[in-house]
Amino acid sequence: MQRIVIFGNSGSGKSTLAKAFARKPNVKHLDLDTIAWKNEAERENLAVSLDTLRCFIMQHDEWVIEGCYGALIEEAVLYASEIIFLNPGTKTCLENCLLRKWEPHKYSSKEAQDKHLATLWDWVAQYESRSDEFSYTEHRRIFEGFVGTKREINANLDLSKIPGVST
Repeated sequence: MQRIVIFGNSGSGKSTLAKAFARKPNVKHLDLDTIAWKNEAERENLAVSLDTLRCFIMQHDEWVIEGCYGALIEEAVLYASEIIFLNPGTKTCLENCLLRKWEPHKYSSKEAQDKHLATLWDWVAQYESRSDEFSYTEHRRIFEGFVGTKREINANLDLSKIPGVST
């Protein structure tokens, strides 16, 4: 069974890689942003997000889960067959943020999404210096602590070079 957790900084390619894995029949995709927030400005209660995550995991035999939320990632990896830490470097993540397509499941329009670009840019730039659940330090800790199959990708994504994805 394929049960993959993908995590890393914003702009690292998590959604792109997750969607490529989810092209396989019966593999369901969960973007943790969709359960971590009540709306654009208000975080969901962690207990509610964790319950929603567990329900997703129990309802599907094969899945790919992606995000940057340490507490949610830590729960998901308990059920994972593999984890992937996308760590292409802050500069690459910042460049990718500028190229980000509209994410209709997060924003009402591309213009609404772009209004948040300056905030996102600052947040992504602080990845290695922060100490919160979204930080490099937290993601590295989760990666190092996982005893199963794991990969770390230190370059911008080239889906043709990643085993197991459908391009």
